[in-house]
Amino acid sequence: MELKWTSKALSDISRLYEFLSAVNQTAAIQTVQQLTAAPRALLTNPRIGERLEEFSPRDVRRILIGHYELRYEIQNSTIYLLCLWHTREHR
Repeated sequence: MELKWTSKALSDISRLYEFLSAVNQTAAIQTVQQLTAAPRALLTNPRIGERLEEFSPRDVRRILIGHYELRYEIQNSTIYLLCLWHTREHR
């Protein structure tokens, strides 16, 4: 398996960093490091996330990383990281 960040997910990471760094740059750096490291666990257990049936037949799932939700899609031997946001955001 391999992980691939979509441009949307990378944009989300950047947006979250910009938002957090305005208040606390150290916390912003730590949060981004946690959010970018956590998906590596999917390499050994890709189906750990809750499957989102509204995307069926695609295998789109979600995991929570602290107060952040990460959505990803499994396609063959690739895990695409789709989007990421704080759970307090209205999505």
